[in-house]
Amino acid sequence: MIAAGAALAAIALFVAASGTGGTGTRDEGPAHASAAVGAVDAPKSSPSPTSRYQRVDAVSLLKRDPAVSTAVKRELKPCSGDDYPVEAAYGDLTGGPVNDVLVNVWVCGDEVGIGTYVYRDVGGTYENVFKAEDSPVFSEIDGHELTVTKQVYDTDDPAANPSRETVITYHWKAGRFAERTRHENRYSRTGGDAAPAQDN
Repeated sequence: MIAAGAALAAIALFVAASGTGGTGTRDEGPAHASAAVGAVDAPKSSPSPTSRYQRVDAVSLLKRDPAVSTAVKRELKPCSGDDYPVEAAYGDLTGGPVNDVLVNVWVCGDEVGIGTYVYRDVGGTYENVFKAEDSPVFSEIDGHELTVTKQVYDTDDPAANPSRETVITYHWKAGRFAERTRHENRYSRTGGDAAPAQDN
């Protein structure tokens, strides 16, 4: 289990990822139980010519996906009330007729990202075209690109203080996500709290 310090860093990154920020994406907060019943199997209406947005049942999508690990599926239960530790965002990552779905999953309580997935509509069925389950991890849609952030621990790092984070940008090319850029942000240890300092 990741300790509280790393959790706070992950929470801050998740909050930064949850806004639309003018990227053309549409985000949704934690899934509710009412949204987790049968929506995947229900007929989908065609998006209007002015909108590619098609809401999906993210919890059911994950539960039925064989590519999602057993460990992640164990966390697909309400944290409190009807709120699941799942967040869905929508955007044009693959150039399909309907917006792609980006789903982030975290651990209740710690709110540390444990899985991130991209689903693409193929003939009315959503197919998993990307996954990352090396926690702590989360993703966001940046224009037409996928940005994945992973916190990295060096051998002597305390659990509360990872040394750095790796930020990877992917672009859809020839039917798959291809890595376009990668950089690291190292956390400064000065002043007590860790602060990111981007490597040159």
